[in-house]
Amino acid sequence: MDIAAMSTMLSQGKVMQQASISVMKMAMNSAENSGQMIKELADTNTKMMEMSVNPHIGGNIDIRL
Repeated sequence: MDIAAMSTMLSQGKVMQQASISVMKMAMNSAENSGQMIKELADTNTKMMEMSVNPHIGGNIDIRL
């Protein structure tokens, strides 16, 4: 095998590896965003459920001067 062919194969291997890493990073970012959205949704649902169970809590503030 000549040096030019080996160099080309090595270069193609590096490009394929970089492409794989880029795709993996995109998948990780997508998963992170999905996780954040799920967390926000769960926080919102928890707060709504809490208000439906105890609607009178937090509605009034007693202030004396």
